[in-house]
Amino acid sequence: MSASGDAPPPTSHALWRRADGAAGLSLQDTSEIQLLLRGQSVIDWHRLAFTSEEEVRRLLALNCIDVDDPRDVDRLQDLRLQAVRYITEVLKIRVDDVIATQVPWLQLPLIASGKSGAHQRQACVLLKVMHIIYHLDARELRTTLAISDNQIFSLVEESVTLMIDALRTAGVPIVEFSWSRKTKESLITKMLVKRETNAARVFDRLRFRLIVRDAADLVPALHIMLRRCIPFNYVVPGQTVNSLIDLERLTSLRDESHLTDENPVDGAETNQFSGASFQILNFIADLPVRVGDLLPPEERQGTGRGNVVFVLAEFQVLDRRTAETNEQGENSHAQYKHRQHQHVRVRLLRESRAHGDGR
Repeated sequence: MSASGDAPPPTSHALWRRADGAAGLSLQDTSEIQLLLRGQSVIDWHRLAFTSEEEVRRLLALNCIDVDDPRDVDRLQDLRLQAVRYITEVLKIRVDDVIATQVPWLQLPLIASGKSGAHQRQACVLLKVMHIIYHLDARELRTTLAISDNQIFSLVEESVTLMIDALRTAGVPIVEFSWSRKTKESLITKMLVKRETNAARVFDRLRFRLIVRDAADLVPALHIMLRRCIPFNYVVPGQTVNSLIDLERLTSLRDESHLTDENPVDGAETNQFSGASFQILNFIADLPVRVGDLLPPEERQGTGRGNVVFVLAEFQVLDRRTAETNEQGENSHAQYKHRQHQHVRVRLLRESRAHGDGR
């Protein structure tokens, strides 16, 4: 499925004032984009950079948590208690009562964004453990629900389509947007190509592709995607391929050591079947989805693990010129699939590549 059309006229929004489209970003915004581009994990951060409760509410909403819903407030409290128990009983790390129970939840991310000190470090640790427990509970819940992948995929597609509407409203010049679900034949090929023949390691069963007009539109697009649909804390580490955006130029916008250690870029390996000059920004996100409306009435009151599950989705973001170049010669999708299929034939027949035609 796809949607395309003429790009709107250039916008005067502050995000487009610099040649790389990175002006007007806050420290938190830039850090989230860099985490995505580097393929790093939020667990390695030692500080957030939120400045208001409104920003905290936005991130919680992306994680399918509504702090105005009593059920979600109870869920947050349960996650907090579980995290404190793990930190104190398993890790033997002391957590002050102020952080463990007393501070209102919306203040915890703000404390984790403050000056270094015992409370700042404890708030960071507590949030990281809550992040993991939330994800584990959602994964466990998914295994117990009689809901098809197609039903859940439809919810994700609806959410991403709304995000695209937000991009257009903000003036991002979208040339093309499309999405697809990997066919069974493609899944078979992918698993025969990969060393790990485990379906759980196939991240791109649901794929979204976004083409913007110019390279300078890439960063503004990522900014809005992270604000409207994709929680930065659930971008899958180690699965980003970025050959389009210069990280050094983004780094110049902030003190790199403020939020995370000086870790090297930890992206995914370049796809061996792509052409030599193929370029792409490709990343995987684990998207939280509320499934309460899909449950029978008797199950909507809660299972002890909330009513949120996660869906892995692949995002490809590129500019028009790169997209056109990627469809020429050895970079084309047809050539990519041909190289993939040849590899599978050689692997299955156990022949040398020189005689890998299957005859």
